[in-house]
Amino acid sequence: MSINGGATVSAGWVAAQPRRRRTVDHRSGLLRPSHVSTTVSPSLKCFFGTWRMVARSTSQKDSSVATEPEPDDEVVLESPEHFRIYKSGKIDRLNRPPVLPAGLDEATGVTSKDVVLDAETGVSVRLFLPRLQEPSKKLPVVVFFHGGAFFIESAGSATYHSYVNSLAAAAGALVVSVDYRLAPEHPLPAAYDDSWAGLRWAASAQDGWIAEHGDTAHLFIAGDSAGANIAHEMLVRAAASGGPRMEGAILLHPWFGGSKEIEGEPEGGAAITAAMWSYACPEAAAGADDPRLNPLAPGGPAMEKLPCERMLVCAGQKDVLAPRNRAYYDAVAASAWRGSLEWLESEGEGHVFFLGKPECENAKQLMDRVVAFMAGEA
Repeated sequence: MSINGGATVSAGWVAAQPRRRRTVDHRSGLLRPSHVSTTVSPSLKCFFGTWRMVARSTSQKDSSVATEPEPDDEVVLESPEHFRIYKSGKIDRLNRPPVLPAGLDEATGVTSKDVVLDAETGVSVRLFLPRLQEPSKKLPVVVFFHGGAFFIESAGSATYHSYVNSLAAAAGALVVSVDYRLAPEHPLPAAYDDSWAGLRWAASAQDGWIAEHGDTAHLFIAGDSAGANIAHEMLVRAAASGGPRMEGAILLHPWFGGSKEIEGEPEGGAAITAAMWSYACPEAAAGADDPRLNPLAPGGPAMEKLPCERMLVCAGQKDVLAPRNRAYYDAVAASAWRGSLEWLESEGEGHVFFLGKPECENAKQLMDRVVAFMAGEA
């Protein structure tokens, strides 16, 4: 669930406890969580900016006292630097980076183009083809899923267009960046379904660029934050359906959570993640312990069945999610999975720092590690 720039701001916030029931806003057609109680947490240095979460306690209300209906324009979840969600289910996306057109990037020599996969839903992909040093040489294919908490960003935003351009150039890979639908207008599993469609489309080599220049025998998936969460779900779906099989998976600061804090996780971290998940996936029966958000929860996927040969899990040392990232890595390592597993923790860095400061030394080291991993050299 990366936020542009990976801002780290200390702020007080009010967090709702896990939602137990949900209602439908019949005017918007959006499912919206029903707040049942509130708790107050101390300030939390978090990667997604300053937070304000509003919830009304119903546990101590006198049912005999008539109350005015709560306005539908009440803000219930807010990150002022990034987005604001209202009781009605409406979302304001704030301070959005510009959307860049596809085409030739003079700085990297990478050429991009957009392909619509589903005219009805508008789901599309942006392909990135690096400058061909040897035209006859086939390139590894990377299917990339952008971050943004499932609420913001796109394949064409300046944040991700620039990052994927750099990735394609550095790795010498043909990258397919999936532009999936966003919550809350399109709650999960919409983003998962769109990403799955993008992965299968790329693996089928239907596009001329992929057919001519791509080597789908060397297929990778990658993503940051919410996009890394999606990458994990793609592995789970591929395991359940018998493919496609991937050579490698690159999980950059993956967004995982749970209903209870784990060792090393700061106070309030789990509650913030749970609140965000409740708006991204309002129908998750297990709440924040849905296996898609918490792969280590009861009923989670069998890690030994993950259908890739290699995996790289990356974290930022100062990231609130770092303990979850490590717990996921440890769970895969402890399973009977036979693949090659690698870990990289960027010292002194926060969540998805490489997006906001790609020229810093740690960002360069991370890119070098990703490139070496894809080449089988790490």
